[in-house]
Amino acid sequence: MDEESIEPHKRRKRYKGTHPRKFSEKYKELNSELYPEDIEKVLARGDTPAGSHRSICVREVLEVLRPKPGQIAIDATLGHGGHALEILRAIQPGGRLYGLDRDPIEILKTSERLRAMGFEEGSFIAKRMNFAEIGDLLVQESLPGVDMILADLGVSSMQIDNPDRGFTFKHDGPLDMRMDPDRGQSAAEFLLVVSEAKLRNLIEEYADEPEASVIARVLTQRKGTVSGTMALAQAVRDALESRLNTEEETQKSIRRTFQALRIAVNDELGALEKLLSAIPLGLNGGGRVALLCFHSGEEGRVEAAFRSGLESGVYSSVSENAIRPSAEERYSNPRSTSARLRWAVRA
Repeated sequence: MDEESIEPHKRRKRYKGTHPRKFSEKYKELNSELYPEDIEKVLARGDTPAGSHRSICVREVLEVLRPKPGQIAIDATLGHGGHALEILRAIQPGGRLYGLDRDPIEILKTSERLRAMGFEEGSFIAKRMNFAEIGDLLVQESLPGVDMILADLGVSSMQIDNPDRGFTFKHDGPLDMRMDPDRGQSAAEFLLVVSEAKLRNLIEEYADEPEASVIARVLTQRKGTVSGTMALAQAVRDALESRLNTEEETQKSIRRTFQALRIAVNDELGALEKLLSAIPLGLNGGGRVALLCFHSGEEGRVEAAFRSGLESGVYSSVSENAIRPSAEERYSNPRSTSARLRWAVRA
């Protein structure tokens, strides 16, 4: 081979300090298959490796859904595939799982990873769609019903940690927050058109934020200038400047404001209402549904729908109380702390 045609070795770009700080610099965590020992260290200290997600209540979900070989399942929020993988294993041989996700970035990665695990052909089918469209899925696939439906209503760690997605204020990034970056308004665009009154109401309703009025007022005054995550966080901080809040209280208000905007931008509660209406139509008799909720707006709607279904005879039984992650899981994975699992069985 001609020596001139040999490309010189390119060294990986080095980061400052002993540990990478930026999401894009965490090359070991972003390539977990190549660095299993490093991933174990991250998990051991209670953190979630960058670019991945630690599925919550996996054991509890399996106990509720009771998957068996040959059954048909829907994981309506595929995410990183942690729940889907265990369900797939349990329904083999002969079972089939549909994995739904509206995030075009993550569904591609997870689909490739699950298919590489050697499950039989046709046992896993990925669909890029919102879980509100489960009814459309049943029609497309000519399914009279399925045996189980799972939906994890939380935001995945891959979305939270990546500053390019705009879900967090840990690092500056574009104020996007869309689960599907190809559709709808970004959070920055939403703030350009929303009225102060509506903004106040959604921060109150979607996040139980006691300082919603003053936060909405400042964000309205700064309309057109809040296009990044740090700018949004600073606007909330400035709004609370005269409130004599502690730093911890201010941080909570910032997180709640981000949560409220994310829910509004993605119409999460509207999609949940459509899902709750479609579930009874999509489940076979004796079929089971498990929903992981992460805030009162979600859980209240799920609980009400299940109770109503029980009273009308649609469901034969529902969860009396929400199931929480174990103390061990909450300790090892702090992001699981707010999770609440509720379930129902089709009559």
